[in-house]
Amino acid sequence: MSIAQLAGQPKAKRILQYALTSGKVSHAYLFSGPPGSGRMKMAMAFAKALFCTGGGDDACGECLECRKFEHGNQPDLHLVEPDGSSIKIDQIRELQRELAYRNTAASRKIYIVQRAETMTLQAANSLLKFLEEPQSPVVAILLTENGQAVLPTIRSRTQWVPFMPLAPQDMLQTLADEGVPQLPARAAVQLASGLEACRALIQQNGFAEMRNVVIQLGKDSLTRFTAAMMSAQQHIFKTELGEQPQLLLSLLVLWYKDMIHFQAGRHEALVFIDQLDWIGKHAYSRSAEGWVKCMEYTLEAGKRMRAHVSPQLALEQLLIRVQEG
Repeated sequence: MSIAQLAGQPKAKRILQYALTSGKVSHAYLFSGPPGSGRMKMAMAFAKALFCTGGGDDACGECLECRKFEHGNQPDLHLVEPDGSSIKIDQIRELQRELAYRNTAASRKIYIVQRAETMTLQAANSLLKFLEEPQSPVVAILLTENGQAVLPTIRSRTQWVPFMPLAPQDMLQTLADEGVPQLPARAAVQLASGLEACRALIQQNGFAEMRNVVIQLGKDSLTRFTAAMMSAQQHIFKTELGEQPQLLLSLLVLWYKDMIHFQAGRHEALVFIDQLDWIGKHAYSRSAEGWVKCMEYTLEAGKRMRAHVSPQLALEQLLIRVQEG
């Protein structure tokens, strides 16, 4: 995978590709951003490009160094991750010993530290000495969810590379490229934070079935209270789906939101795109404000469930409120 092929993160890409084309590669980088924003994949793509002998702003994928990297046969790449809950001083000392050996054919050595904020104070101070006296062919890439949690002295000696939460459209495109079916993916990217969480949600038992139940419930909730209640009883509370009431409500919010998207002419934004005909016939049965109310009622039902109100009772009250408008 090259830098250009990764989803989103235009600012991070610009910083790293400029370093590659200008030859002004820093001795240390701090990749900071939320889970699922692709920091590790970007670090690996950047490392591959740094080893690449093809020149340019990305890995060529064809030179010997690129092929070695792709086959996991790059001895000058070192990965450090927490041992238990933290990165300990012995791990940093071991890294320093490995980096002290003579280079092989590669022109530089690279080390990637995952969850850098978990370094113990001793480990961080040991790494700091290493950063203060950089060996020119060594590049450090520190990864963290929270750059502010890393020692200020380490932050000041690294180039900050910000990572943003991936936009749903970027995640949707990546999932489509991976062959993930469009319908569950459109829902997952609105509910989960980051690609890994999306994949986990889609693979979860009952996710596709829950989506179908929400479509039926969403339709029945508008005019057929009895049918909606029977549907909830039969397909949710008498099955394993009843164990995930919050997921049900999250999907129901997206259903009502689709009505607003349709009214605004944003058909491409519809989550339940396979229900376009039905949505087209019913989206104007309420005003945009009316649909916002339905979303608010659904979110309130979620709050009540978290306050230990029976999910069945909370859902019944939600359906009554939606019926009454």
